[in-house]
Amino acid sequence: MTRHSTTLPSACLALVLAVAGLSGCERAPHTSPELAAIEQRGELVVLTRNAPTTYYFDRDGEPAGFEYDLISGFAAQLGVTPRFVIKDSIDEIVRALAAGEGDLAAAGLTRTSRRQEQFLFGPAYMQVQQQLVCRRGGPAPADLEGLSGVSLMVTASSSYVERLEELREQFPELTWEERADLATEQILEKVWNREVDCAVADSNIVAINRRYYPELLVIMPLTEEEPLAWMLPPESRGLARAIERWFVGMEDEGLLTVLNGRYYGHVEIFDYVDLARYQRRIRSLLPRYRPHFEAAAEAHELSWTLLAAQAYQESHWNPSARSPTGVRGMMMLTLRTASDLGVDNRLDPVQSIHGGARYLADLRRRLPESIQEPDRTWIALAAYNIGMGHVFDARGLARDLGRDPDRWVEFREVLPLLAQPQYHRNLRFGYARGNEPVEYVRRIRNYEDILVRSLGE
Repeated sequence: MTRHSTTLPSACLALVLAVAGLSGCERAPHTSPELAAIEQRGELVVLTRNAPTTYYFDRDGEPAGFEYDLISGFAAQLGVTPRFVIKDSIDEIVRALAAGEGDLAAAGLTRTSRRQEQFLFGPAYMQVQQQLVCRRGGPAPADLEGLSGVSLMVTASSSYVERLEELREQFPELTWEERADLATEQILEKVWNREVDCAVADSNIVAINRRYYPELLVIMPLTEEEPLAWMLPPESRGLARAIERWFVGMEDEGLLTVLNGRYYGHVEIFDYVDLARYQRRIRSLLPRYRPHFEAAAEAHELSWTLLAAQAYQESHWNPSARSPTGVRGMMMLTLRTASDLGVDNRLDPVQSIHGGARYLADLRRRLPESIQEPDRTWIALAAYNIGMGHVFDARGLARDLGRDPDRWVEFREVLPLLAQPQYHRNLRFGYARGNEPVEYVRRIRNYEDILVRSLGE
């Protein structure tokens, strides 16, 4: 199945351009036939998949994704608009590229020796590892030889097939099912549903999908790290050279670091017990409080799913929660903060939710205008956790260290330094456990992603 999208929100593109430093780049003359054709029609045709690691629509209905942002930056440098052609599987993408349906494929594709015999590749932008994934409590091999004792499913035309064929030379009894009609994410769901014992998937795909299906278990790696890269038709050498030139400048400007932080910086945590409990509470507890999260979020121009995720991080949606430090309630407000917000009873979930929303919105408002979204929200959450005074201390420290205090991906690297005497002794607000807000924000982002996926919103 093929779908097309040419939507390019200006805010997202502006972010990519600002980060990559491309707005002032001069375009190289287009001397190759394929580049001339792209310029003449004014669009770059990109084959991709609709998946959380590549291309999807966010909660505002705008296109997003690691591949989407990366392609948008390159297309802008060429002076054209990207048109994304959505395919349902790797097999469809490979066939479509071979048939000349796109200028390139950007779909989390591994650069393998077999693919290099048929296609050109751009520079690597991420290293991943193929992993064997089974279901907790289900059949799972103890070693590679045991792979023949489980049912195994992979998406067709994938690097996973190549690896399994290599392993079959060593273990002739090894068998598996290839599905051209299913993406890796769908196959992982089948493992979770006990429809098949195990699957093979790249580590970045596993990291994201284990949050949605916490019973998935990584059994063993099947490869060393392998590069992901864009794939091009074999005759597109001019386009390949243009991509290589752009990647050099893009990496120098730190775009890959920003994109990794945006899409993967919050998925490193995996706690099976916590996430399984969270999924249960989404079904059992959240419906009781959802109307209050929605009302409070609307009143203060926040995302209700973000507010609910923050509340889960604070109290696990327990309105009677309390800590030894004196904070209490659903949003774990201090007595002083609650008083300032007009919250009379911190254990009243409605008052707590509205008070917490107002407090977060106020913190976000107090931040300098130079901080753009989504960084503005992440830094406001950090201030909710550690206090605005420490956030301003860390911003000054970031500038002293040559870091950008407006970008969360850089700011979060500075926050832990607030616990080190050589840094905090000269700061106005002194020592702080700077690792805590980093973990706090990461968990909230993780919880919100799982919540949005669980609710289908």
